[in-house]
Amino acid sequence: MTSYSPQEMTSSDESDYSHDTDYSNGTDGTGHRGRGGGGRQVVVTGVGLTTPLGGDVADSWAGVLAGRSGVLALTVPWASELPVRIAAPVAVEPPLARVEARSLDRGQQLAVVAAREAWADAGDPALEPERLAVVIGSGVGGVTTLLSQSDIFRDRGHRRVSPFLVPMIMPNGPASAVGLALGARAGVHAPVSACASGAEAIAYGLDLIQLGRADVVVAGGTEAAVHPLPLTGFAQMQALSRRNDDPGSASRPFDKSRDGFVLGEGAGVLVLEAAEHAAARGARVLATLGGAGISSDAHHVAAPDPTGAGAARAIRHALTAAGIGPEDVVHVNAHASATPAGDVAESRGLRAALGPALDGVAVTSTKSMTGHLLGASGAVEAVFAVLSLRDGLAPATRNLTSLDDEIHLDVVAVDNRPLRPGAVLSTSFGFGGHDVCLVFLR
Repeated sequence: MTSYSPQEMTSSDESDYSHDTDYSNGTDGTGHRGRGGGGRQVVVTGVGLTTPLGGDVADSWAGVLAGRSGVLALTVPWASELPVRIAAPVAVEPPLARVEARSLDRGQQLAVVAAREAWADAGDPALEPERLAVVIGSGVGGVTTLLSQSDIFRDRGHRRVSPFLVPMIMPNGPASAVGLALGARAGVHAPVSACASGAEAIAYGLDLIQLGRADVVVAGGTEAAVHPLPLTGFAQMQALSRRNDDPGSASRPFDKSRDGFVLGEGAGVLVLEAAEHAAARGARVLATLGGAGISSDAHHVAAPDPTGAGAARAIRHALTAAGIGPEDVVHVNAHASATPAGDVAESRGLRAALGPALDGVAVTSTKSMTGHLLGASGAVEAVFAVLSLRDGLAPATRNLTSLDDEIHLDVVAVDNRPLRPGAVLSTSFGFGGHDVCLVFLR
């Protein structure tokens, strides 16, 4: 039998994706989601994280502000044969009882951990279960369970296959696990849009509240795909950094010498709440989710449109939804995964959407520290965007020593930068041409 876990592996003119119907209480049919659609105001009242930098929000954010790297060398025997032998596993193993953990895929475990922290952070909202919904996205679902159980079937026979296999590999498994943990009855949903899944889940949560289908939505993303086959697959695509001898410097967004992303794992969850519901219970508000924009490239399954046109549309939709203009934006937590083509396309998209106003915007890629968490990345970065608003700080981007000549952005490097009041964007893009932008406001 061969079974793998990150715990044992580590040492140290495109078309919009939008509603066709003109909703008067939510989206407007153009990819806009937010206050511009005439719906209810939506606020963030809780956040939860488990990342390569820490097992909760406090430690993960402290790691970001300190510029730490969560990328480690893989030391298990099978890793020695791979072209890529680095990854960014979670810093803390999921603190779940064994009886609970054995029925959940690792990505589901991480989602439950982050959701419980977010729920507690929101003050354990008391509401009817029929008014509570869950939206948790994942890019690949229970891939490590599927592959490990396939090994068990091959080596030990059908009797040793887990009876929990099917619910553990379902793409909606993380959303289901969180919904069961919280008793949500207004709907459990699971967007699957590659590395934009977590961000799209948050946009969907915004819709649910503005359409009146829920008062509170627990939304986010999770991923746990640190396994030899996904590592090999991404390596075969030439998507991963091969800096095996210096893991901490491997993730280099925007830098001239970047050579791909680092595969990571983790989960990020936000508690979204109708503003009037939050006010009625006296909840602390961390930020307002002003709006979201979604588009698609229709260019290539794994490469971005080099013009950044799809990204620009998503950003414009989000600004319109939030009722703000480019001049109101002060910070972008960029998708910027350190792929040569992706970072340039995003830079062009930001410039096309924000124009001259972009010159005064502090841009950061926290993937320089966490690696790329695939379907979890957009949600984790949305939490970091909320914390940037809360603390008035744009984190520095690690490993940026020489800005690519084709990237015309004010990227924060070396030191964290104080932010003036304004809006913070979180951008996410995924294989398949998915483009998502979220706008957070104080």
